[in-house]
Formats: sequence, structure tokens, C-alpha cells
Amino acid sequence: MKLSVIIPCFNEEKTISDLINAVKNSGISNQEIIVVDDCSTDGSKNILKNLKNEDIKLFFHSSNKGKGAALRTGFKQATGDICIVQDADLEYDPKEYSLMIEPIIANKADVVFGSRFQSGRPHRVVYFWHRMGNGFLTLISNIFTDLNLSDMETCFKAFRTEIIKSIKIEENRFGFEPEITAKISNLNLRIYEIGISYYGRTYAEGKKIGWKDGVRAIYCILKYNLIKRS
Repeated sequence: MKLSVIIPCFNEEKTISDLINAVKNSGISNQEIIVVDDCSTDGSKNILKNLKNEDIKLFFHSSNKGKGAALRTGFKQATGDICIVQDADLEYDPKEYSLMIEPIIANKADVVFGSRFQSGRPHRVVYFWHRMGNGFLTLISNIFTDLNLSDMETCFKAFRTEIIKSIKIEENRFGFEPEITAKISNLNLRIYEIGISYYGRTYAEGKKIGWKDGVRAIYCILKYNLIKRS
């Protein structure tokens, strides 16, 4: 099976080169790397343009549209059998791709969530209220989807490509996570969860998600579970 690694990137000049090297050394031989730069204003765009001769598919948004929009672009371009989302900030380890996609390859799963909270692997200790917020959002999402996920907000998700291509992604920012969870819960899919490592970073180190995104997530949970079930 071929793996498509979708990397949304916005202002990640400090990590994007190391991340791409880590993806290349993930241990997955049959993969394509798709990077979507969401109109970065730091040096990320120039770093990526200097990689144009390497075996990487590069796409550049002319304006900043958000992570969900970058993923829409990436999924559209994917040609692999499986798509996996890889943030450009090195919080998630490409060497764990094999863990994430094994249930799909074994024909046991259609979608796999990488849980930061169901693992004996390394987990950086960062923000208490982020952990409480993640737990609250996952609980609210589970109530409406009737799934028993431990980490709905994880960015590490793998999909059979035909499934993710069939879903209309409407959210442009971090609302992608609750939106996609709501929509796959309505499709009678085989959903698995795998414990993963998490190398979280602080706001000083470039973390972007904030409390406004948490409020938006609650709105998305209600919207896509109660209003737009498609």
C-alpha cells in the first residue's frame, strides 16, 4: 500500500526541514510527501521552494486560509491508498506511521486516531488546562457521536484515501478535528485508536491553537452532529 503524508504548514521555518527529513526516514518505503504552505510569512515558503527538486509535492496558498483548508488541498492531491495527517511542528513522530496504518493494512480499520492519552510512549508535560480542554471536547464529541475516543482533538489521523476524499471538509481552521470526527461517525466505519508519543511545544516555541479554537470546536461538534449530518 502507498501512504500519502499530508503536511499543512504555516510559519514553521524552525521545524519544517527537520520534519520532512523525519518523514523520509519514517521507515515507510512507499510514500508520497505532500506539503501545503498556507501563505507562511516567515522563511517556511523559501525553505520549501528550495526543496522543489526533491521528491516532494509542494502547494502554496496565495492567502492564509487555515489548517482545514490546507488539508483540503492536500487530500485532493493524494494518490496513495492511505492518507495520514502530519503537522509540521514535530509534535508527532513519523516513525510511528507503521503503528498508525497497521490496522488499515490488516483490513481491520478504515480510520485510525493516534491517541496522546492512551500510550506508554514519551509524552511531554505541558499545559494542564489544555489537557482538561481536550478531555472536555472529546467528552462532548463522544456524547454526540457515540464513539469512545480518548483524544478526538489529536492531529495524528490516518484514513483510507477513498474515504477522506469522499467527505466534504468545510472547516478552514482547527475545526477540522471535530468536523471530521462527526462526519466519519455517521458513515458506519471501522474506527481504531492507537497510543502514540507526543512531543508538545509551548506558545513560546510556536504553538498556535488557543481558547478561541476551543470555543469553535464546541460549535463544530454541535453543528456537524445536530445540524449537518453528512
